[in-house]
Amino acid sequence: MIGSGHLSRLFHTVRHLRGEQIAYRLYYRLARPLVAQQALASITELARRTWVRPWVAPLIAPRSHVDQGVFEFLGERGCLEKSGDWNAVNKTKLWLYNLHYLDDLNAVDADARPDQQGWLIQRWIDDNPPLAGHGWEPYPLSLRIGNLVKWCARQTQVSPEWLVSIGRQAQALAVQEERHILANHLFANGKALTFAGAFFAGDRGGQWLKGGLRILDREISEQFLPDGGHFELSPMYHSTLLWDMCDLVNLAERSAVPELLERAAAWRGVIERGLAWLESMCHPDGEISFFNDAAFGIAPQFRQIKAYAGALGCLESKGLTEALSGIPCTHLGDTGYIVVIPGQGGKALLDVAAVGPAYQPGHAHADTLSFELSLFGQRVLVNSGTSRYGEDTERQRQRSTAAHNTVEIDGEDSSEVWAGFRVARRARPSVPEIWRERGMEGEELRIRCAHDGYRRLPGRPLHQRQWMFAKGRLRMIDSLSGQFRKAVCRFYLHPDVQVAGNQELHLQSGHSILLSVFGGTANVVSSTWHPQFGACVPSHCIEIRFDSAELIIDFSWK
Repeated sequence: MIGSGHLSRLFHTVRHLRGEQIAYRLYYRLARPLVAQQALASITELARRTWVRPWVAPLIAPRSHVDQGVFEFLGERGCLEKSGDWNAVNKTKLWLYNLHYLDDLNAVDADARPDQQGWLIQRWIDDNPPLAGHGWEPYPLSLRIGNLVKWCARQTQVSPEWLVSIGRQAQALAVQEERHILANHLFANGKALTFAGAFFAGDRGGQWLKGGLRILDREISEQFLPDGGHFELSPMYHSTLLWDMCDLVNLAERSAVPELLERAAAWRGVIERGLAWLESMCHPDGEISFFNDAAFGIAPQFRQIKAYAGALGCLESKGLTEALSGIPCTHLGDTGYIVVIPGQGGKALLDVAAVGPAYQPGHAHADTLSFELSLFGQRVLVNSGTSRYGEDTERQRQRSTAAHNTVEIDGEDSSEVWAGFRVARRARPSVPEIWRERGMEGEELRIRCAHDGYRRLPGRPLHQRQWMFAKGRLRMIDSLSGQFRKAVCRFYLHPDVQVAGNQELHLQSGHSILLSVFGGTANVVSSTWHPQFGACVPSHCIEIRFDSAELIIDFSWK
């Protein structure tokens, strides 16, 4: 029997869905035989389009096919010995998805291993009959089709059997677009169909091209917001889709398909704005910040995307630079982040964002009003990162408020994250206030924002946070209104930061940061950081329990 709490959570999750998502979920469940019949439509012969230039793009992905039949994904190795290993029960679904992507076809030194790549393609075709197993689900179909087209478009001759297989995969994808999920999944479907349509000649190629562009025309304008950021609010997924946008421009130039060329200028604009956003959201070390689902090693790095975009003629992005006077601050208002440059090789990234697109918050964390901080070129305060997907307790913990640099009230999350990729009731941030004041130590930059994520609790508490930046100092004031039993503010330290007592942080650069707390009791506890999938790095967390309704924390450095 389902309890009232579960029903409430389900209701507050489903009520945000679009009608399109509900309709397509029912369609795919009830009309499975029809979908299968369409997916298995006869394809006996396909011809390639003539491109003006063969496919060339940076090969940056790490090699995953490490030896014949031996693969490594997410820090874990596995062997492909028999056909059933493509759907092995002792591997996670995410690991198996990676196996089916065939990313190694476009990995580092891929073209130096043609025999191994040919073996991999043929092995996938032989072991995966149509619609059988994980590989025929729409998301792995999408990524594999793109990889196969890129590989084949670099070859002078391709086996007719391979062309027919790619066509069957494109047809299977065309009849099961992920309109029940939308967001980056539907974008991936559209990109794959566009690649297939630009690769194949004839009516079928034209149908796939039309279907792919229909998706992209809608999704690009919706998913990339005016400030340049991707609407799922994850720097990792933003990086992935920005690389995809570069691929689309590259495809237009190399195929010279008119429908693509007429869109290329607009796509370049998306890339240029997206580069500026991504540069703002990277730390001084050049790597992404950890808001929502984010980890290193999954998406291309900023410098790699910038190089690819530059080769395609996109303008160089203009990120934030350290000013001669004052403290630079940029509010990325459409995505909901604030970027502050406090000087001395520092950067603060503040999350005042809503929980992603209302109808698809699958990659959201309960991290409202969290922030990350670098000083002297080194990360100091970090959010937890992401080491896994799925529905286990560790996945739930990493999405929780308690895993981020913000305030947890009465042991609850600010947004109700659950089941791996679900969110029920969500925190709604106020419009942030940003102003400057003259203080005794010079100009102060002040930022204030609140959220109502805890209003669902009996005491209806409200959390307001104020950041006050001055030369060599950050003061934070966390204020709670309403009734609550306990409240905890957490600051997660990068593993390279050492703690002396509860008040002094030592950086590898030799610099120190002093911590002062007023209105609370601080303790240093052991913790972990998760910079990559499958990674768990020991670290420390400063936990500060509120003694009253207001907590003041000072960070000072020289």
